[in-house]
Amino acid sequence: MVHAPTRPTQGMPPVRVNLYSDTQTRPTAAMKACMMEAETGDEQGGLDPTVDELCARMAALLGTEAAVFLPSGTMCNQISMLVHCAPGDAVLAHRTAHILTSEGGGASALSGVQIMGLEGEGGQYSPEALEAAIWQPSRNAPPQTLVEVEQTANLGGGTIWPLETLRRVADIAHGHGMSTHMDGARLLNATVAAGIAPSDMAAGFDSVWLDFTKGLGAPLGAVLCGSTAFIDKAWRWKQRLGGAMRQAGICAAACLYSLDHNVDRLAEDHVNAAALARGLAQIEGITVQQPQTNLVFFDTEATGRPAGEIATALRHEGVMISTMGRFRGRACTHLDVDAAGITTALEVFRRVLAA
Repeated sequence: MVHAPTRPTQGMPPVRVNLYSDTQTRPTAAMKACMMEAETGDEQGGLDPTVDELCARMAALLGTEAAVFLPSGTMCNQISMLVHCAPGDAVLAHRTAHILTSEGGGASALSGVQIMGLEGEGGQYSPEALEAAIWQPSRNAPPQTLVEVEQTANLGGGTIWPLETLRRVADIAHGHGMSTHMDGARLLNATVAAGIAPSDMAAGFDSVWLDFTKGLGAPLGAVLCGSTAFIDKAWRWKQRLGGAMRQAGICAAACLYSLDHNVDRLAEDHVNAAALARGLAQIEGITVQQPQTNLVFFDTEATGRPAGEIATALRHEGVMISTMGRFRGRACTHLDVDAAGITTALEVFRRVLAA
């Protein structure tokens, strides 16, 4: 069970270091200026040149034929299942996948599919586990039509799916006549950390998307990519779900700015996450999962204090984190947290845990 993250509380002191999530990033002055200068048009009618530019760049970046601009990553996931699957179908994903734990039951409510949660360390299942979960087609069982991966694996600790594993997973799925979908919310964190081109990382997946509201720093927006036929169908669901927009170029301009300025700097977030992990590991009672990207998960059980209690104490001193279980905390680095912020956060952690 995933616990709701600790929320900001009225009456608390101002936030000094926000490690709650990389969704907390705020657009910079330069990004806002770019948004205000954006050329716009009716996005729903295909008349917004800034949106068109963003979609063309994303299709090229991820090696697909086409792309569509959507308000959120959750909508990207839901539309992908609606296109790939029919009601009653089964989707194979890790048991901690965002589509299963964090989208309000959208898979069953909207597309009428069931998600089969596979086991595996670090939010990843092995090709062997996938193969073992695929059954022979039968009129008594739901058709298995889609295999999903999440890159990076959030609840697995921000882990990076190895390229060879992704390729084997895609090959197995396609060999059984199934489609493949990559939840790429933090895909560029993975590619920057691994030194792999995004198009290579996404190869073999019939649909893939990128979120711009996390480490890339845009205020909203995600882009879903796939074949021309897939995107045509995705557009119909975008219309049905109310995701079609008007002068969306203002928002697309922020995404374009992030592609130009905020991709390579994701490596700084990874360095800061490693520094935070090292500092937390030195605090008695805290066990840290070694981060691969910008997510730092830690266990508080040996302190005798639940993660939520520690999160509240930290918030009273201006540091925000999230909790993902009774004794599991998460700190997330992003462009609004620099090395000095990590030092401050560790000072507060030590003080809170010593109390």
